[in-house]
Amino acid sequence: MIRINGMVSRTLGLAALAAALALPGIPARAADELPQAEVERIVREYLLREPEVIMQAIEELQRRRDMAASEQQRDQIVANRSMLVADPRDPAIGNPDGDVTLVEFFDYRCGYCRAMVDSLSELIETDSGLRVVMKEFPILGPESLLAAKAALAADRQGGYSAMHFALMAEDRIDDATIRRLAAANDLDVDQLMADMESEPVRAHIQDNIRLAQSLGISGTPSFVVGETLLPGAVPLAALNEHIDAERAASGG
Repeated sequence: MIRINGMVSRTLGLAALAAALALPGIPARAADELPQAEVERIVREYLLREPEVIMQAIEELQRRRDMAASEQQRDQIVANRSMLVADPRDPAIGNPDGDVTLVEFFDYRCGYCRAMVDSLSELIETDSGLRVVMKEFPILGPESLLAAKAALAADRQGGYSAMHFALMAEDRIDDATIRRLAAANDLDVDQLMADMESEPVRAHIQDNIRLAQSLGISGTPSFVVGETLLPGAVPLAALNEHIDAERAASGG
């Protein structure tokens, strides 16, 4: 490690730092051959003379880290492709045979997820070739988990879409709310309440959480289109651009 004005470079060796900063008088190939004290003297004198290069080096290091993280994330998306778009347990809305699949990780108690409801509805209405896979990702507390279990239990009766949008519109979610919404949508209320506590529903949610963790997803909403992860409440225009790009890439 190199200590510079009290700062320690934890990631760059002497040769790498010299190369990154393009220090005059110290070719990268020769840096390892010089005594450490001499290299430190050259580095210190250069940085005192050109302090702005410190920020440039930090920015470049962050750019490389971001690029490496993006590549790793893309690799994970590719490796988990079948779990993302072809898990038969996942509810899907839109065109079940669509040529482009958009995956959403969401939480019913997430204000940003609720803010995306109208945008997603518009996407589905205007893009007849879009399939949207819904990944229940309850991370905001007991109400989130209760809602996710209710939605997946409704899916077992073919009532996912109606229950999903109804839950998104509720300010409070408890057993009474779920019973009311299930009855309003012509679902078997007792069967739904029983299915909510079933092992398949529990395992499905846990698998979604593990998948999200493997992709580095820590917040909601998060979207996946092709090999790209889009975190946060993505503007409708941006979602459309990524969907169009994926359709073009796949020859659609």
